[in-house]
Amino acid sequence: MRLLRILVRNRLLLLIALMFAASWTLAFATGFWLLFRLAYVFAFAVPLAYLWARFNVSGLDVQVTRLVDRAQVGQYAEELVVVRNPSFLPRIWLEVEDRTDLPGAQPRQVLSLGGRRRNSFRVRTLLTRRGVYTIGPVRVSSSDPFGLFRMSRDYGQRGQIIVYPPFVDLPHFTVPPASLPGEGRFRKRTHYVTPNAAGVREYVWGDSFNRIHWPSTARTGKLMVKMFELDPASDIWIILDLQRGVQAGSGDESTEEYGVKIAASVARYFLNANRNVGYIAFGDRLDIIETERGGQQMTRILEALAMARAVGDVPVGSLLAVEGKRFGRHTTVVVITPSTDESWVTSLLMLTQRGVKVAVVLLEASTFGAKGNSLMVVSQLTAADIWTYLVKQGEDLSRSLAPSGDSWEASAAEGLTGKN
Repeated sequence: MRLLRILVRNRLLLLIALMFAASWTLAFATGFWLLFRLAYVFAFAVPLAYLWARFNVSGLDVQVTRLVDRAQVGQYAEELVVVRNPSFLPRIWLEVEDRTDLPGAQPRQVLSLGGRRRNSFRVRTLLTRRGVYTIGPVRVSSSDPFGLFRMSRDYGQRGQIIVYPPFVDLPHFTVPPASLPGEGRFRKRTHYVTPNAAGVREYVWGDSFNRIHWPSTARTGKLMVKMFELDPASDIWIILDLQRGVQAGSGDESTEEYGVKIAASVARYFLNANRNVGYIAFGDRLDIIETERGGQQMTRILEALAMARAVGDVPVGSLLAVEGKRFGRHTTVVVITPSTDESWVTSLLMLTQRGVKVAVVLLEASTFGAKGNSLMVVSQLTAADIWTYLVKQGEDLSRSLAPSGDSWEASAAEGLTGKN
């Protein structure tokens, strides 16, 4: 049965099998010597072709060095593939392919190897789409000279590469500052060094020597280190709308990709200003990254955005209503949405009544091909005095995410320092 399936899939092999059967039958029927020799050729050539193809892909030493497992759209994924032939017999016409689902990848090379020789090639792929992609294993394929048999063998393990979304510089972006109590001190302990010393404690292994408080050390006779509080600045929460039903456009020119790019840009903007930034979205699952600052926080947010997909069924208004308990008077919420449903504005107004500062980046879905119109949403946001940025398809985000008027400089200074 297995032989029959092989013959059905391989028409050339089936034709040779029929020619062998016809030659063998006619040779016995006529006794013609040429037909006997033709049958012998078929009988010996087919097994030799099979052994040739099998030997070509067996016993190779294949090594792959992948230079990056995380990169950003616009960068390159590079890898070095080395194939070594440990046998003294040559390997002819090998197709080497590092299997991957990266868009635009062409990691295939054809090479031949002499006895005990090696060959290598470098694959450089431009990253054009965010996401998580698989790379490997390396597949080596070969065929016999007659094309009767094609053999393949996989080498190595399957790996992953995370492609982060792109971001843009936002030199003029700002949001309304949150209210801070008392003297403007938001008391929250942190392991980062800030200008706000909160006290001292005894030294433990791993503490940096530049945190040692020498007067206290001299007074107590023990090594004492300084403790710090967060700077007097509000937390920033980025809310990305990943509801499937409100999205428009396709590919890079879609509200989904614009929203992800804006979220990455806003996160980078505030983290570069040493602000605490958090992230919430509901696509295929609820994704919450608690507020933190620093480069690691940027990496966490970029990884979440790389995997974000607008497949959710939870409206942004419901998300704000459920997760709104996280936001207090020391919080500024930035909502990124293309929704033209006016009901989610009510959820924002409920936050503002509790003292939460909000800003909205509204993607104008009609410019992405949607039928709805965002005029009523813009009107309600304007009437509620909610800070709103309107982004249209094809616009420069650096300009779209800049406040209008001549007072943006003062507003930006307020937004970064958290002062009223």
